[in-house]
Parts: sequence; structure tokens; C-alpha cells
Amino acid sequence: MTATRLDGKALGQTMRAEVAAEVAARVAAGKSRPGLAAVIVGDNPASHVYVRNKHKACTDAGLATWVHTLPATTTQAELLALVARLNADPAVHGILVQLPLPKQIDEDAVLRAVTPAKDVDCFHPENVGLLAVGHPRYYPCTPHGVFHLLARNGFDPAGKEVVIVGRSNIVGKPLALMLAQKRTAANPAGGDATVTIAHTRTADLTAVCRRADILVAAAGVPRVVTPEMVRPGAVVVDVGTNSMDGKLVGDVHEGVAAVAAALSPVPGGVGPMTITMLLVNTLAAAEHIDG
Repeated sequence: MTATRLDGKALGQTMRAEVAAEVAARVAAGKSRPGLAAVIVGDNPASHVYVRNKHKACTDAGLATWVHTLPATTTQAELLALVARLNADPAVHGILVQLPLPKQIDEDAVLRAVTPAKDVDCFHPENVGLLAVGHPRYYPCTPHGVFHLLARNGFDPAGKEVVIVGRSNIVGKPLALMLAQKRTAANPAGGDATVTIAHTRTADLTAVCRRADILVAAAGVPRVVTPEMVRPGAVVVDVGTNSMDGKLVGDVHEGVAAVAAALSPVPGGVGPMTITMLLVNTLAAAEHIDG
């Protein structure tokens, strides 16, 4: 068996074209052009690559986009002042503060400072709460990307047993909420699945993972999911992005491709989908804020 490739790059391009068409129609109707402001603090090379990719994706889809680059010495007060200005700017519908931030800045305080209507990362507690009760304002980008990577490739999670290895606030926990919830008009990315959250301290992690029809690896540990942990014919989504010997590797061992029915690659799987869902959320924010 050789796993089918869950190609996030190709699907991302398809969905970005859909966003571009909606943006063009919106602007042609005389409505506001969706706008995303990204803020990056310091000189983290990976962060600069991420923001550059997001900026290009916005431009290609016809969104207005701005990048605010601040020095590593920026104080928390200075960053909060910039966030306040972006909150008040009617041209800005989405605000993205790239993490991590320098150690002198309280990340939680900054994320809470972004007005919830412009929180297109879905990190603000208000938006997390709306997600938890099944009435999301926006979906968090990476979990939403995972959902579409599955559903649009014919692997609807409804009725399936899903195991998520990882319990972060960015991926594991919000993805579990989404996939366990009932699918409704207000919650179209509800998964209707039976969901288990596991992690690297789970007793007999292999046995837990082998129960999965769909296995999502989001632990942030290189190659933590090995072939013997995967039930033959399972669908595996690799959310990991780890640097190992100068190479980008996922949380899934390469040998899983010989066991799984389908597998997302690293790179080229979930990563492009995360950026795509940011565009989706910025468009949704413009519709929410301006109509």
C-alpha cells in the first residue's frame, strides 16, 4: 500500500481562487476590500518567512494587506498601542500578531487586546468560547485547514473515530472541539466524529492511535508517530513542522506512507491550508464588520 497524498498546496490554490473570486465580486458590488494587517516583532527567520508567505497570498487573492515590522526591543506598551490603532482602523478587518513574541512581551495580553471581530487567528477567549459552544465567529486557521484537507479529499470525519496527538491551544484542543461537534448551518465545520485527545504522556499511545480511522499528529515532536502506531488503511494528517538536521520534517515517520490509506506531506500538506484559511477568515471578517 502507498498512501494517497493529501496535497494541501493544490487544494490551497483551489480555495484561494475561490476567495479571490468572492473578493472581486465584493469589490465590484461597491463593498469594502477585505484587509489584513500582520505584525511581526523581532528577527525570527521562520516568522518572517511565514509573514511573507501570508502577505503574498493576500495580495494574490486581491485582499489589502499591510505588514508592520517592529524591532526585537519593542516594549509591550508599544505593541499594544499599535494593536489599538489597527483595532480602530476601518480599512483593517483582520489583525495577525505573529508568534512567538520577544520574552519581554506577554503574548496573552497582546492576543486579548485584538478586538474579537478582527481576531482572524481565532485566539481571543471570546472567539474560543464561541467555537466551544458551536457558534463560531471564525474557525482557527490550522484546524479549519485540517477539516477541509479531509473533507475535500473525500474523507469526511462524520461517524469516524479520530485520534489527535497533541493538546495545544492552537491545534489540538480547537480541532477536537470542531471534529466532535454537530454539523449545523451555524457550524458547517462540525465533524460529527468521535474524538480522542492523546499526547506524548498518554499511557500506551500506540494502542490509542491504532483505534483511529483518522489520526492527526500535532505534538510538535519529530516523527513521533511511527508505522506500528497506525492501523492499516487509516487516514493520517501530519501537522508537525520541525527542523531536523537542517530539514523540515513532520510529526509522522516516513514509513507511515506504507501503512496509511492517505497521508498529508510535510511540507505541502497542512501548512498551505493554514494560510488559505487565514484568507477565508479575513473575507469573513469584512462581511461580519462591514456587511
